[in-house]
Amino acid sequence: MNKSNLTVAVGLSGGVDSSVSAKLLKDQGYNVIALFMKNWEDDELCPAAKDYQDVIKVCQTLDIPYYTLNFSETYYEEVFQELIDGLKKGTTPNPDILCNKEIKFKHFLNQAKKLGADFLATGHYCQVERSNDQFKLVRGLDTNKDQSYFLYTLGQEQLKHVLFPIGHLTKPEVRSIAKQANLANSEKKDSTGICFIGKRNFKDFISTYIPMREGNILDERGNILGRHQGVFYYTIGQRKGLGIGGEGDAWFVIDKDIHTNELIVAQGHDHPKLLSKSLLANQIHWVNTENLKFPLKCSAKIRYRQKDEPCIIESFEDDQIKVTFLNPVWAATLGQSIVFYDNQTCLGGAIISHKCD
Repeated sequence: MNKSNLTVAVGLSGGVDSSVSAKLLKDQGYNVIALFMKNWEDDELCPAAKDYQDVIKVCQTLDIPYYTLNFSETYYEEVFQELIDGLKKGTTPNPDILCNKEIKFKHFLNQAKKLGADFLATGHYCQVERSNDQFKLVRGLDTNKDQSYFLYTLGQEQLKHVLFPIGHLTKPEVRSIAKQANLANSEKKDSTGICFIGKRNFKDFISTYIPMREGNILDERGNILGRHQGVFYYTIGQRKGLGIGGEGDAWFVIDKDIHTNELIVAQGHDHPKLLSKSLLANQIHWVNTENLKFPLKCSAKIRYRQKDEPCIIESFEDDQIKVTFLNPVWAATLGQSIVFYDNQTCLGGAIISHKCD
């Protein structure tokens, strides 16, 4: 395969990971173009202008053309509004997963194709393997940076046109490559948090879209321990920001009632109400349906930084599955994603809809 005849559009964010991805692809002989994606209009919160300057510097060093695509309106409608709607219902959606599903690997990928690209490449730490004309999504080599959790919504048609050039590298190796190539952002810190919130407090920012509504913080017996500013702003397992103290273990959110606007808390990280042996999930997506048989033994995680837990998936009707864990999982949260694995392969995932115990 003559790579010089293939065009790869690299989604450059201004960070070191996507920049090194572009360098590696060019070194491999591909015709590389850079696409900068703008998803939020308020540069004070989401510093797109500064990131774009870093993109320009990197592209000048690598001698590749660059273009800007503005998805701000689409992002607001298909990601941000979904987040707000979910919070109002008392769930906790993951905007990063929504962005990958609706923006990066849907609209962004389609625009890359319209520009003549054969592939879209990003700086995600994960890998794609091909087997029997089927594509598998595989964890990144760097277990501390693996991002397959955020990409479980990718399907066969997308994986066919996607490249993850740094999936086989560790973060220190990526930074070393950037430094050797004299990339301007080789020492740039990794971005953290949600883009559109930036350095602002989550509660303060969201309150401009969901008005604050004070209510009681209760213990399990119904005793009033304090006041909160709206159950929308809290998530299961949250410890910080409750404003209650006293003797004994720390307090954690164990439940919330969206109708009565009451926040229920209990003491202790391992409180029984924070542990779930099984749960229901819907909006199921399988990366590869080959050899899927139920009940399915695999492992799963309900948070990005959580270790995998062995589980069994039962197939239900009406787009719903029941997941039973060998060991209870901590702070299962409605609206969050549960992602399934077979060793290093990401099988897919679903949205947590109900805790069974």
